[in-house]
Amino acid sequence: MSATLLAGFARTSVPQLALRRFLALDAVVTTGNGLAYVAFSAPLGRLLGVGQELLLALGVVLVLYGAAVGRLASRRPPALAVKAVVETNYAWAALSLVALVVWFSPTVAGTVWIPAQALTVAGFAVLQQLALRSVAE
Repeated sequence: MSATLLAGFARTSVPQLALRRFLALDAVVTTGNGLAYVAFSAPLGRLLGVGQELLLALGVVLVLYGAAVGRLASRRPPALAVKAVVETNYAWAALSLVALVVWFSPTVAGTVWIPAQALTVAGFAVLQQLALRSVAE
C-alpha cells in the first residue's frame, strides 16, 4: 500500500475515525488471509512449504481474530482493546519471523510470503498505535 494511499486513508479531522479505519483495514486483510488459508490450505501449504493442518488452524484463528478486530472497528473502541490488538499484531509479526528461522523449512515462495505478511501485520500495529496516540491527545 502506498504512502499516499495510507495518508488519504488516515486523513480526517477526527482521530477516532482514523483509528477505526486502520482497525477495519486490518480486519479485512486478516479475515481475507484467514479465509484463503482455510479454503486453500492444501495448495497454499505446498506452495509455501508449510503444513496444511497448520495453515488450516491458522486460518480459523485469523478469521476469528479478524472478526473481533472488525467488531472493534465498528464502534468507538476502548483504548485497552486497541492496545491488545497492537500487541497481538506485534507478537504475530515476531513469531512469524521466529517460525521462519526456527521451525519452518519453507519454499522460496514461503520465504518471501512469511516475512511479507509479518511486515504487513507490524505495519498495521504501527498505524494503529500512532492513531491511538492521536486519539489520546
